[in-house]
Amino acid sequence: MGVAALMALSACGGSDSGDTSGTGSSGGGGDEKIAISLITKDSTNPFFVAMQEGAKKAAADEGIDITIASGKEEGDDQGQIDAIENAITAQQKGILITPMSTGVNDAIAKAREAGLFVIALDTPTDPPDAVDITFATDNREAGKLIGQYAAAKLGGEKAIIALLDIFDDKVVSVDYNRDQGFLEGMGLEDIGDPKTLGDEPKTGKYSGGDYEIVGNVATGANEEGGLAGMETLLSKNPDINVVYTINEPTAAGAAAALKAAGKEGVIIVSVDGGRAGVEAVQNGTIAATSQQYPAKMVSLGVAAIIEIVKSGTKPENSPGLDFFNTGVTLIANEPIEGVESKDPQFGLDNAWG
Repeated sequence: MGVAALMALSACGGSDSGDTSGTGSSGGGGDEKIAISLITKDSTNPFFVAMQEGAKKAAADEGIDITIASGKEEGDDQGQIDAIENAITAQQKGILITPMSTGVNDAIAKAREAGLFVIALDTPTDPPDAVDITFATDNREAGKLIGQYAAAKLGGEKAIIALLDIFDDKVVSVDYNRDQGFLEGMGLEDIGDPKTLGDEPKTGKYSGGDYEIVGNVATGANEEGGLAGMETLLSKNPDINVVYTINEPTAAGAAAALKAAGKEGVIIVSVDGGRAGVEAVQNGTIAATSQQYPAKMVSLGVAAIIEIVKSGTKPENSPGLDFFNTGVTLIANEPIEGVESKDPQFGLDNAWG
């Protein structure tokens, strides 16, 4: 399927850095062989595993060569830099990357100077024009949706908030956009710098009444970090009743910590929409999650690189945005008036993983 058709459709709706795998043969225009790399943040997070599987399928469908690479874990800038260097050396046509942080920007620039078409997936670069285009969830909107839901579910009760982010030492757009979007969705009067974590007033008013932010904790976006981060914040204030989590593995860790502490009725919200996460919404562990679509991101990315090799035509951003929006849907078990959502069955029907 061509990139134009894929974009029209979307409008409607594992290895460490040194290890690579390939699939496909030749494709694109004439006898010209198209080879690209997909570079994810890691190969263990179910979201990135789903993206890698989607890339292999898209490459097989299109008949191109694809190399799968990743960092060892969240924060492994060097692992991604090494994979970018390998793609340049191999004279590939393009790179699809979920950029770790601004630390990989220089390597991306080097790839583009070498003639590779570089597309960001899931995580927009900072600045956005560091790549040719980004196919991603509107992470700000994803955060706003779960913030609106949490605020409405509180029903005017004081919000005592825990924020479980990815990093406290790196600037990553997905990190600040989801966190700050959540606070905007909660209706805080002042969130400070919208690209800075933790600088908002710790007390004040949200859309339903008073709030208190207990703190931000870096979790690495994994279950172990979510568990440790939740324990840390509970030690500061055991009365936490709203927990924002960067993704569903982090939410699972937070839920385990709350259960161990004997805490019930705490509102946990998250972003991802993987099968395990939607099942957690279905059973009440997570109150709501913003579902995103990694297979769509990578399919669009593969198609875009093929299109530019064949015709020179570059894809365009969604109107009013500096990236191509692949969509987001709020999944909640308990619908709340005034907050649009879909039920868990819709989430399972569209889940990845």
